Amino acid sequence: MTKSIKIAPSILASDFSRLAEVLEELNQSGADMVHVDVMDGHFVPNITLGPPIIKKIRKYSTIPFDVHLMIAPVERYIKDFSDAGADIITIHPEATDNLIQSVQLIKSLGKKAGVSLNPKTNIEALLPALPFIDLILIMSVQPGFGGQAFMPEVLTKVKELRKKIDKEQLNIDIEIDGGINFETAALAKKAGVDILVSGTTLFDSKQSLKDNIEKLRNC
Repeated sequence: MTKSIKIAPSILASDFSRLAEVLEELNQSGADMVHVDVMDGHFVPNITLGPPIIKKIRKYSTIPFDVHLMIAPVERYIKDFSDAGADIITIHPEATDNLIQSVQLIKSLGKKAGVSLNPKTNIEALLPALPFIDLILIMSVQPGFGGQAFMPEVLTKVKELRKKIDKEQLNIDIEIDGGINFETAALAKKAGVDILVSGTTLFDSKQSLKDNIEKLRNC
């Protein structure tokens, strides 16, 4: 049975001056989760938001917080983001000295654990952690900034992972983030993703957020 595609709007593309309203709108929009990009200006060349802000805004959302940590050393901050209200915590292999240990820390806190692969990071980087994770996030742009163009070459990794997950009957979702619009979403879905992260396309004010989410899900 084919899984229903999940949509994770990235609030990085929203109006940060009205985050509470944005989250309340997302509650009614059909979104499956809220994607929160955390950047530290060190692991990636940009700075966004940290645990105190996530803790403040979490109360406005009735759907899960999908928190993508682009920070290093990531293991120092996992508990802080867990305490702030993250439901899914995704980390990069390059951001920790011990990927399995960091993943197990996430799981010990009662959260779902994800591992993210940058466009140039090989699948082999996450294979040791495969038995312990719930999600694989494929970056289809270089992490650090929103609004970049989709990199179709990463779909090869999606296809390889889809085949492996299905063959081994693993309960792992494949998520993709970067340049996801109504055209590229169709390519990603065909390759085998389960979750689409989108920011700029979904928060286009020409259409309602609910309409954009429905269109993306069905494209």
